[in-house]
Amino acid sequence: MKTNKFFAALLIGLAVVACKPKAEQAPVEGEEAASEAVKTPSVDMTAKDFQNSKALTDSVSYLVGINFGSFVKGYDFGDLNYAQIKKGMNDFIKAQGNPRDAEFGEQFRIDPNEMNEVFNKFLENRRHQKMLANKEKEDKFLAKNKTQKDVQVTESGLQYIIVEPGNANKPTSLKDTVWVRYKGETLDGEVFDEVPADADSVRMILGRVVKGWQEGLQLVGEGGKIKLFVPAELGYGERGNQGIEPNSTLIFDVDLDKVAPFVEKVKEEEAK
Repeated sequence: MKTNKFFAALLIGLAVVACKPKAEQAPVEGEEAASEAVKTPSVDMTAKDFQNSKALTDSVSYLVGINFGSFVKGYDFGDLNYAQIKKGMNDFIKAQGNPRDAEFGEQFRIDPNEMNEVFNKFLENRRHQKMLANKEKEDKFLAKNKTQKDVQVTESGLQYIIVEPGNANKPTSLKDTVWVRYKGETLDGEVFDEVPADADSVRMILGRVVKGWQEGLQLVGEGGKIKLFVPAELGYGERGNQGIEPNSTLIFDVDLDKVAPFVEKVKEEEAK
């Protein structure tokens, strides 16, 4: 787990902000709290002059919530018991003693030193639950989809529909370069990646994309269009990818705009 590193990074960030000279701090437009002038102590000022306003306190509170939310979302904790989250926060704020002392954790319902172990168990359970649930969804979808009109299936299990075959210039080697535009979706219809039809195509080396693409793009020629139904084992597998759950079946609409066959460089000695 990266829990300690996360909070360490937060503290470092707060320290950097706190240590910045006034001239280096850029104001945030549209925020009453952020626009308050930073006071510099003078002889005639008192502690009351540095009392934070409600607006500034509310802004900081909100941003602490955003910071916490990014942690929950980033590690994919899913639905949590927010009453227990609040209780844990209050218990820690009210805690007595030094966190480095062995007996410090005895005042909590769960010893904070067990945090990594408990977090890991929880997240591992979530991961396996998603893997098995997505595998079940994949099996049902592919079994039904292969019976649909125009759907073809390769030996590897890749399902596809050739929308337009393109010309005779097809990629034939994983070293070939292709220029494509595409849209990638999950089975739930969520678009996780896209190069729009009116955008410039992107350049890729065929051997550096998922196996489903490596196989599928060799089925059409330059100017062709293909719809790929990529099983998890030909996509991102059990590990998943950013924004893609483990064992996810992916659907791609791909326009193959250009193909550049790989040409082996001839050494100078051989050329002579």
